[in-house]
Amino acid sequence: MQPAISVITLAVADLERAVRFYRDGLGWPTRGIVGADLAHGAVAFFELGGGLKLALWPQASLDRETGASRKAVSQEAKDVSVPRTLLSHNVPSAERVSEVLARALHAGARCVRTPYAPVWGGLVTFFADPDGHLWEIAWNPAWTPSVQPGA
Repeated sequence: MQPAISVITLAVADLERAVRFYRDGLGWPTRGIVGADLAHGAVAFFELGGGLKLALWPQASLDRETGASRKAVSQEAKDVSVPRTLLSHNVPSAERVSEVLARALHAGARCVRTPYAPVWGGLVTFFADPDGHLWEIAWNPAWTPSVQPGA
């Protein structure tokens, strides 16, 4: 199994402003904001090459999705600082989400949010590595296998 980061997510205060910065200021191509019709689903993706994506996601949405929030930290997320960056590892099947989480926990990670089905479909879990860096393991049935490295 080849380790791979498929998405780097930056939590942003103002999604439209952040999209303008990366799209107009830096000239990075994007389809713009997608998922705005889903509660806390608005996000913008930028292709970085080699299958890697940069995602911009509102801080409040990231807090809510991971359970690591300044206002209400879930029992699972206790002792996890509020994230500003999220590293994502997309896997080719729902089964792989739990397998990767189990390996991470065995190696010393802390579960932040147990596997669940998000509103966009698929399966997602979050963990913090021993230094507190936040990771997402996700299976997204809408993404083709070519953008889901780490089989």
